[in-house]
Amino acid sequence: MPTAPYSSKAFADPASVKWGSNGASICVLDDDLSMLKALDRLLKSEGFSVEKFSQPAAFLSSIAQAPCRVAILDVWMPDMNGLEVQSILRKDLPETRIIFISGRDDPSVRRAALDAGAFGFLSKPFDDEALLQLVREAVAR
Repeated sequence: MPTAPYSSKAFADPASVKWGSNGASICVLDDDLSMLKALDRLLKSEGFSVEKFSQPAAFLSSIAQAPCRVAILDVWMPDMNGLEVQSILRKDLPETRIIFISGRDDPSVRRAALDAGAFGFLSKPFDDEALLQLVREAVAR
């Protein structure tokens, strides 16, 4: 049976990862295209290198080849939710910091994400500066 493009066998060796030119490669995964566009502009305005994805499979396939330092993940998406994506990242790219964003502030989902190692969790709508501060802290670690 062929290996899925986002299986652990497809991920780059973490020791060989080369981060973006400023050391701050940020990946954003959200099925809301307007949110992707807004986050892209916000993060680039702060000098971050940003890659945007609207489909979890495309995100996982891409980072198998070029891991990101920080992943900003929406929780609720079709096909695969953010917690499922987090599970794959924790196993295959544990050095990637994960920040969740969600339109539904469900305390049990927040707790599950944080207990599974998420760096942060913000409910939409969130303050731009709150996200930027989390990203800065995640990049610095």
